[in-house]
Amino acid sequence: MQDKVLVIAAHPDDEVLGCGGTISKHILKGDLVKVLIAAEGITSRVNENDQKNKLKALKQSAIEANKILGVNDVSFESLPDNRLDKLLKLEVIQIIEKYLSIFDPNIIYTHHCGDVNIDHQILHEAVVTACRPLPGRKVEKILFFEVPSSTEWQTPFSKIPFVPNWFVNIEKTLDQKLKSLEKYDFEMRKWPHPRSLEGVKTLALWRGSTAGIKSAEAFILGRNIENK
Repeated sequence: MQDKVLVIAAHPDDEVLGCGGTISKHILKGDLVKVLIAAEGITSRVNENDQKNKLKALKQSAIEANKILGVNDVSFESLPDNRLDKLLKLEVIQIIEKYLSIFDPNIIYTHHCGDVNIDHQILHEAVVTACRPLPGRKVEKILFFEVPSSTEWQTPFSKIPFVPNWFVNIEKTLDQKLKSLEKYDFEMRKWPHPRSLEGVKTLALWRGSTAGIKSAEAFILGRNIENK
């Protein structure tokens, strides 16, 4: 049976870093996948004169990166970068509810609550609220992903740690994930930065080895409602 998968990411590149291999695997299975990128992801890091061109280039990078994974349905809300905590949380929740209503997914992937990045934290909370299990809702599964250079950079006891209990074998799609990240050249860094191609591959190999497979993406299962 075909699944409808909605990936809700804070910034361009988070969707690939967090679950790019899993996205590609869903596509190969014939599932419908939509990616929602909530914030524009760049204005907090570049000067005002460069913002227009950089925003356009980053959006194009996201479209090209997702095409490599097999995703042609990418939406951008362009909320302010690293400033989601300045918005009314209800505003963010209502945006997510809009996409839930339009796309009607049964599987959701989004951020872990304990990341260093404030946008990741706010989006996590908004998704959990928007996906509350009201009668008639179609969302059956919610999975939280890790993002290199945010999840593991949180200090112990400051937030809930990322302790995965769900692993997806991406041995056949890891190369696609890495090729997809090459489109985000502005966002990627050099080794040994965790947000380097080598860092991402190393994490996939490590997560795989902890689950007894060659490579994996790791998640925390937030909710699973068995209806099938």
